[in-house]
Amino acid sequence: MKRMLILEDGTVFTGTGFGSERESIGEIVFNTGMTGYQEILSDPSYCGQIVTMTYPLIGNYGINRDDFESITPFAGGLIVKEHAAYPSNWRSEYSLDEYLKMKNIPGLAGIDTRKLTRIIRSHGSLKGALCAGDTDPKEMAEKLRAVRLPVNQVERVSARTPYASPGRGKRVVLADFGMKHGILRELNKRHCDVVVVPYHTSAEEILQLNPDGIMLSNGPGDPKDVPEAIEMIKGVLGKVPLFGICLGHQLFALACGADTEKMKFGHRGSNHPVKDVKTGKVAITSQNHGYTVKEDSLDGTDLIVTHLALNDHTIEGLEHKELSAFTVQYHPEASPGPEDANGLFDQFMERIESAGKAGEQLCQSV
Repeated sequence: MKRMLILEDGTVFTGTGFGSERESIGEIVFNTGMTGYQEILSDPSYCGQIVTMTYPLIGNYGINRDDFESITPFAGGLIVKEHAAYPSNWRSEYSLDEYLKMKNIPGLAGIDTRKLTRIIRSHGSLKGALCAGDTDPKEMAEKLRAVRLPVNQVERVSARTPYASPGRGKRVVLADFGMKHGILRELNKRHCDVVVVPYHTSAEEILQLNPDGIMLSNGPGDPKDVPEAIEMIKGVLGKVPLFGICLGHQLFALACGADTEKMKFGHRGSNHPVKDVKTGKVAITSQNHGYTVKEDSLDGTDLIVTHLALNDHTIEGLEHKELSAFTVQYHPEASPGPEDANGLFDQFMERIESAGKAGEQLCQSV
């Protein structure tokens, strides 16, 4: 089945379609991971985006029941150099093609993904369309230049109502802006009593749950499109320890008076080196984001930089000077990718324990 990728600048790639046959319009991004396509497709942070995998062979180990990062995938499409139609792995339950058909996600194979990646790196992320082989490229390019991509991605992927993931440990309220299941798994490993709340939950509602700590999840899109979350963070800062990941990191920065901006083509992959400014230690991290905190906007705020990306020196971690709150731009839960930074969850738990002991001492002294 002939299928085309048409970019807003008029560039056309023609290849073979797999997965769903529907037309899809979205931002074209690339991911440099060699593996992890199942987690990438099910990561809510890719909501509406058409993902290009730079590694040439995708689908060779199939799809299994255990590696999903959400129940419902929100990716707009998948582009690969070579699609493995017959996977071989003991955990495989169905092929990538079967999964994409089930979830109504179109795929495109057989194009020069290296050329496409070079275009994105040179010109920045572009709007594109996966469409039928007989589509008029000129008309579609004009349509793409005129179309405005949705800005309500967080609303689309967030939980509709609060729900609990019970545990007998510390209570953590997890604000869901497009949460990967890997974050919930890490909190569950530490026996946390987790309450997941929607993106628009107010500070008052969160504090009424009597949390020992608050976690801000990852998610898609521009952090400035989620003003409700920024106000919530302002209201909970300093009440209990706070830990943010990815979009949560950007929202935390905005709540503290800093600014964010769109990157040329973002960070998406499983091998991004990040340096801890304090210790000098470097971790290889999993990343997926298209926005970053502007370094010069930190002047006059109570934020300090804790981590930096070694590839482009963008900010990868922040900490509040006075309050127990810290965030990272990368994914310490991995899924997919290395688990070098997994200890950040332990640091969060240590902060919760310390805050609890400080509260007990205060009560005893009164």
